[in-house]
Amino acid sequence: MARLSPVPKRRSDAAGPRVALFATCINDVMFPNTPKAVVTLLERLGCTVEFPLEQTCCGQLFTNTGYYDAAVPNVRNYVKAFESYDYIVGPSGSCVGAVRHQHPMLAEHAGDQGLVKASQEVALRTYDLTEFLVDVLELTDVGAYFPHRVTYHPTCHSVRVAKVGDRPYQLLSKVKGLDLVPLPDAEQCCGFGGTFSLKNPDVSVAMGTDKARNVRSTGAEYLVTGDNACLMHIGGLLHRERAGIKPIHLAEILAQTEEVAR
Repeated sequence: MARLSPVPKRRSDAAGPRVALFATCINDVMFPNTPKAVVTLLERLGCTVEFPLEQTCCGQLFTNTGYYDAAVPNVRNYVKAFESYDYIVGPSGSCVGAVRHQHPMLAEHAGDQGLVKASQEVALRTYDLTEFLVDVLELTDVGAYFPHRVTYHPTCHSVRVAKVGDRPYQLLSKVKGLDLVPLPDAEQCCGFGGTFSLKNPDVSVAMGTDKARNVRSTGAEYLVTGDNACLMHIGGLLHRERAGIKPIHLAEILAQTEEVAR
């Protein structure tokens, strides 16, 4: 993972929390505007943001497929890259959930008790962006401005693994100008699910088509989520249907201000 290396490595002048950006590999490769937005947002809120160059994939695809031995090096690397930071923040409930729940399990599988303890300690300091904003910075109004009609898809891993709860809704409800409309069957899976879409493409498309139909029914201009993988799946179906609904990550909405929009 190196494409994002020139981006962060910037420090704010404020004496706020020291935060490591856990960009995640899908954002690094396909959606670099999302981690850039996280840096913009956190620095605006007074954090000192750094991008550890040693970070790589969290190993979730290996783990989900049963290749535990192949995933263990990713755990060792994650601990090495992030263990010196007070807070680790990622714009993905899926990858944050993998760090919390899969990394200690993989360390146990490797029979390395030192790695078990280290992975647990680093996992405790790993937050989904929405958790960090609401629980650590104690903010719901981050000064964002987005004068559009949006609907929110709560991704499976953010809800069921990372357990971010209603934090995304709390944050979206305070965005100036934003009209948040409910999404029917919001917590129904979109069918992406890591390797599920690769192993079961027909079922995946059928589930995504249901989700896209519900999104269209809201009349929203934008579909927002906290995981770009799901956004890519649903957004692709919406694009194929020429629905005219734009996909956007939550971080990119929260990073926008009235001054930038002028």
